[in-house]
Amino acid sequence: MNLKRRPRPHGELKGEAAESKAKARPLVGLTKAHLKTQLQGPEWEAVRNVESTRDAVNCWRKSLLPQRSACGGPQGARGATYTPRGAAAALTCLSLTLVVIVGHPGCGQREPRAAAAAGGGGTVLSVYVRRLARERRGVSGPARSGAPPTPVERLSREDVFIAVKTTRRYHRPRLELLLDTWISENLPQTYVFTDGEDKKLRERMGPHLINTNCSAAHNRLALSCKMALEYDTFMKSGKKWFCHVDDDNYLNVRPLLALLSQFSHTEDIYIGRPSLERPIEAAESNSDTKQVRFWFATGGAGFCLSRGLALKMKPWASDGAFMATAESIRLPDDCTVGYIVEALLGVTLTRSALFHSHLENLALVSDVHRQVTLSYGTVENSRNTVPVKGPFSVEEDPSRFRSVHCLLYPDTRWCRGARTLRQPSPELQGGAY
Repeated sequence: MNLKRRPRPHGELKGEAAESKAKARPLVGLTKAHLKTQLQGPEWEAVRNVESTRDAVNCWRKSLLPQRSACGGPQGARGATYTPRGAAAALTCLSLTLVVIVGHPGCGQREPRAAAAAGGGGTVLSVYVRRLARERRGVSGPARSGAPPTPVERLSREDVFIAVKTTRRYHRPRLELLLDTWISENLPQTYVFTDGEDKKLRERMGPHLINTNCSAAHNRLALSCKMALEYDTFMKSGKKWFCHVDDDNYLNVRPLLALLSQFSHTEDIYIGRPSLERPIEAAESNSDTKQVRFWFATGGAGFCLSRGLALKMKPWASDGAFMATAESIRLPDDCTVGYIVEALLGVTLTRSALFHSHLENLALVSDVHRQVTLSYGTVENSRNTVPVKGPFSVEEDPSRFRSVHCLLYPDTRWCRGARTLRQPSPELQGGAY
């Protein structure tokens, strides 16, 4: 197969400025033999019986990048967990026809050996495979086969410490909804951190309602005050995993356990979903010139920390040190967690597309029963919720959390008698993984 580089007219844009102008050529002469040399085990078995090479490659590509939509675009723009360059690469690499981008920066720089041997179909496909694999790992973590991944360690609900951050003015409109839904199934593992005493909630939750006495303001100091108490309470609990969510999150514990079981709690694991498309920058107050760049998992979608990593965070997080750390970079609580983990400890955020916040387009979320967290947003007449049908109207259930709960727990008392809902898949039933 002979691939030639398209001549570039004089004055053509270079680098990222040319990404939107890049042209693609079809990969002519590619055979299934080339494809077989690049795929192993279950990947090859999934496509070996597909008649045409193009269909085989498309089939494999979709299985490799499950978080992409059929047209190759991201499922949600604002909640995406990849960089602008990666997004440009996805639009090209995931087009309906298998293509090779000649010198296209969005798909990564050409490797020297690949550039020298671009005339070989197997070599070109090899480069294409590696690029897609790198993009997929950057978004969703380790590659997966058709079968569920083998757990690194089996977890039960008792192994996870769940912290819910709220404020007194949201006790009725938000927190009671969570208590009626997912917290009711997980109260022994769940602790609510608030800023004011509430007799009614105290009767319902007992010691699992923690009055931090922090300010009720929504500012950096108040938020970091609550996170500091969350961290200290977790460290005293002896549990394996710390998971934080906000009071507008629905936490689905079954897939959470399935996700966390893929890691060891003794390793350094920080898992969640960024809300930004690039690392955040901060200036450390103890330095006039030093700027630090790091990723952080947005607290609005929830995130988890292993005990092994939490132990290493102690110098900057325990006994009130977390608040001082937040002040040193002048950023809120979730950013401060990312700063400690990535900038100070050098641990990379593990990204998961199973966490969701109100910052993304929730109407694009599918397979609701497989997601770890969900959220909602209601501003004036606009509504941002997951697309789930249920026994409740939008007026009765504006967040759709009650409908989600009846989907996951159809035997709930107030769900009984509702019309039949689609049941969760068998592997998501049961309490431990």
